[in-house]
Amino acid sequence: MLQISELTFSFGRRHLFDNASCFISDGWKVGLIGKNGTGKSTLLKLIREEIGKPNSPIQLKRGARMGFVAQEVAASDTPMMEMVLEQDLERHALMVEAETATDPHRIGEIHARLLDIDAYSSEARAAEIMVGLGFEQEDLNRPAREFSGGWRMRAALAGVLVSQPDLLILDEPTNYLDLEGAAWLENYLVKYPHTVLVVSHDREVLNRSVTHILALENQKLEIYTGGYDTYLRRRAERMANLAGQKAKQDAAKQHLQAFVDRFRAKASKARQAQSRIKMLEKMQDIQVPIEDRATPFHFYEPSELASPLIQIENADLGYIKGQPVLKNVNFRLDGDDRIVIIGPNGQGKTTLVKSIGERLALLNGERRAARNVKIGYFSQDSLDELHIGQTVLQHIRDMEPNAGEAKHRAIAASLGFPHEKIDTNVEKLSGGEKVRLLMGIMAYARPHILILDEPTSHLDIDSREALIHALNEFDGAVLLITHDVYLAEASADRLWLVHDGRATQYDGDLSDYRQMVLNADRPDQGGKSPKQNNGDKTKNDAPKPAKPKPTNEGNLKRKIERLEKDIAMEQAAIADFENQLGDPNIYKQNHQAAMDLTKKIEWHGKKLAKLEAEWEALVEELG
Repeated sequence: MLQISELTFSFGRRHLFDNASCFISDGWKVGLIGKNGTGKSTLLKLIREEIGKPNSPIQLKRGARMGFVAQEVAASDTPMMEMVLEQDLERHALMVEAETATDPHRIGEIHARLLDIDAYSSEARAAEIMVGLGFEQEDLNRPAREFSGGWRMRAALAGVLVSQPDLLILDEPTNYLDLEGAAWLENYLVKYPHTVLVVSHDREVLNRSVTHILALENQKLEIYTGGYDTYLRRRAERMANLAGQKAKQDAAKQHLQAFVDRFRAKASKARQAQSRIKMLEKMQDIQVPIEDRATPFHFYEPSELASPLIQIENADLGYIKGQPVLKNVNFRLDGDDRIVIIGPNGQGKTTLVKSIGERLALLNGERRAARNVKIGYFSQDSLDELHIGQTVLQHIRDMEPNAGEAKHRAIAASLGFPHEKIDTNVEKLSGGEKVRLLMGIMAYARPHILILDEPTSHLDIDSREALIHALNEFDGAVLLITHDVYLAEASADRLWLVHDGRATQYDGDLSDYRQMVLNADRPDQGGKSPKQNNGDKTKNDAPKPAKPKPTNEGNLKRKIERLEKDIAMEQAAIADFENQLGDPNIYKQNHQAAMDLTKKIEWHGKKLAKLEAEWEALVEELG
């Protein structure tokens, strides 16, 4: 389907590809991965011939159709369904021509081609795809201008899916989907009848939906069979093998060089010495790639506060008096809570966290918070809080005005900004760098509660791993809205479902919820409204989603397995802290660090006891 041969390409002064080659066969579902800035989007543009030709061939199978999400659907008066269908350019052109063609031979050709591309079922397929991505049936004929940019991006995605190209190219398709839409897309890609090339930083997409991983590393392309977890294992094995081969090569070189050094001047051994010199010259050095580590996130330990940190009772939440988005909400947040808010877009997830974070006043009811509680709030809208025209260093000066230049630069370095980046204006930062800066500013205030609304949209896989580690180390409460299932499962221990004007604790896990979403008849079960008007809007006449069946043996076993992994992580963390505390020098060099370690051991010990109690209860229930 796609052949890339010895690709070499530079963009400005950045050298992105150096003799990179790969082959993608028909029907493969390929996940393209690589760190931010390594050239993934550039490679897609080269394949689509959107930028200058490289000095090496990129060949698509003759006659194959390529499809990609070119741009957002325009905000026009055209019905959304019609806009989606128009994105299948060949079908649209043929349908228009069919209305005006007069030559019988050409009319026959047009209808034959329309049959070949299954054009007459396009409208039914478009409806199915749009509903799968979260639209309701009544939305399909609404004008595009009534939808927000995020929903128009979904329509653009629906358009390329409807056209069913031979090579489907998707660049971070889940960034503008909710968890429900992402689950549907994963399932759709598995069944897609042609070849897929998808750029994604979502581990679950890369594990569930692809058959191969195409890794862009060190300006080279390498293909691996299997999903992302399989790629990690095979890459680790390859790195270990390379390291072993290099060690053997270095030993052989050392042996040959020792012979040369010893006998080069000796006439009787001169020929043998020259032979070994030639052997050394012919040896090609085995290169073991240096693994770049993602800059860690860090959330400072907050001061101690008694629970509950926040409590909301009998509250209606929303933006307009008398028109609540969520009704009769009762919510309590304790210091060790890790909660993921789930539910379709437009149902009120952001309304809930804004109300908890006091960014939105309650319409009625009561909100009580612990005295001196500090809340850190991050959302995609937070990117607008950066001051255009100011540098990274100026933002850090604003949050610590009394500190000196050396302290400012040290803070910048701790946030992942080296000296060459701190004088960069924020508008020139990448999306991931902006997220790092905002999270660093938020963390510096030492909040007791972190509210994170879709924090990973601009982060690569390694940075998402770093965020998971930081959240698990954080000693406060976490409220999380995310479409990244891996992040949610690795960071949270409870789910709250926001749906149909209610916010309630969900008793299942994310696997249960995902299966419920995939099994549901979306037009009848979703209750979604993409309409954006003064905040989240809810259709209160929509039925509630079916409740999950009582926990069965399979669910119990999955929960026990997850608890066992969590218990192992907590035990490892405690062992690590105890090992650090065992160093006698720590008390002499940094007494505060010793105190912090003691507190961490105590906190993780409490969490471990809680996990073990849950594990024992589930094992007893399983019998």
